[in-house]
Amino acid sequence: MLFKPANAHVNALFSLKGKVAFITGGSRGIGLGAAIGLAEAGADIAITYNSSSPEAMKELTDSFAQYGVRFKAYKCNVTSKAAIEATTREVLADFGRLDIVIPNAGICIHQPAEDFSEEDFRTQMSVNLDGAYYTAQAAAKVFKEQKAAGTLDQGRIVFTASVSSLIVNYPQKQAPYNASKAGLVRLSACLAVEWIDFARVNCVSPGYIDTDMLDVHPPEWKETWGQMIPAQRMCETYELKGVYVFLASDASSYMTGAELVVGGGYTLT
Repeated sequence: MLFKPANAHVNALFSLKGKVAFITGGSRGIGLGAAIGLAEAGADIAITYNSSSPEAMKELTDSFAQYGVRFKAYKCNVTSKAAIEATTREVLADFGRLDIVIPNAGICIHQPAEDFSEEDFRTQMSVNLDGAYYTAQAAAKVFKEQKAAGTLDQGRIVFTASVSSLIVNYPQKQAPYNASKAGLVRLSACLAVEWIDFARVNCVSPGYIDTDMLDVHPPEWKETWGQMIPAQRMCETYELKGVYVFLASDASSYMTGAELVVGGGYTLT
């Protein structure tokens, strides 16, 4: 049965004080935005990173002191099932519990579909879909154990998907990326039903977000996107904080298997 929290003031429903959140790919971009939002709501934060320098991670760790929560970063390759399972267990040991997991790590490879190499295809899928699944699977095992021990009411898994699960992007060519995100949304729905007794599982599908991931693209691509987005601008990462906090908190206690689109109207045209 889906856990039902007691009625409370809305501020209390959104609070994450005393919770521990684990975000993959949390050192920059959307993942970092989510981590900051959850920290502002009171959660202790664990993140994974893959290629950031020790100096950058030290600076990031120091920056989280302002939120008055515990913070730790773990280097982890999410495409390795063994690695993400070990890291999840390490987070549990270091923080004493685990409440919220955000499988967020992702990459996007732009190539014409007919030219996609086997290696690039496997890389695209292994990060975006396999890695997200391995992360959720490791979280589910921990959630079940805590539920059985009476230390957890219900875990919360929030996948970072994309509006690309719903549309065909233009002018860039990224069919495998879109397929990976569509698969992630369907995976989320399936897990929401299968894991109903111990976890809520939802997705956030952001549109075009102003991150360094987009800085490598030709200016004419951005011009085209700007003409196609009804909002007439890109989204800042801080504008995603609220939706992640909502799905991670008791404020969304009856929501599972949902995909929340944050796209400035992009999917509506």
